[in-house]
Amino acid sequence: MPGMVDITKKEFVYREAEARGRIVLRRETVERIKAGKVEKGDVIESSKVAAINAVKKTPDILPYCHPIKITGVEVGHELGDEYVDVWVRVKSIEQTGVEMEALTGVAAALLCIWDMVKQYEKDETGNYPDTRIEGVEVVYKKKMPR
Repeated sequence: MPGMVDITKKEFVYREAEARGRIVLRRETVERIKAGKVEKGDVIESSKVAAINAVKKTPDILPYCHPIKITGVEVGHELGDEYVDVWVRVKSIEQTGVEMEALTGVAAALLCIWDMVKQYEKDETGNYPDTRIEGVEVVYKKKMPR
């Protein structure tokens, strides 16, 4: 029967995970982001907030994730000519890992970016022929006993 894994006997240890992903955008859209000319506001700051909120809400989204105490979240961005890369690092002292929280944070940040710039990405039919999210992955995870 599906359900949460029993972690009752696992030791509390320091855990850290980093995930990353990319959103591919039109060159003009990335220039708008860099210039701070996106009508909805500051894309980078908004996506940071989205990532942090998503990390904290991961158990609400993924039914078999344990609610854990997050002790730190870092979010970073790199803007290329036609993309924005996002990475999220999550830290905790817990009985289970934080990679799902890191992945959820990345996904939310990328979706936030898409939402904020979608008006610049649509074609004449209202579709997004150039826009895509790709490469969402765990870069690393680690745990260190106390």
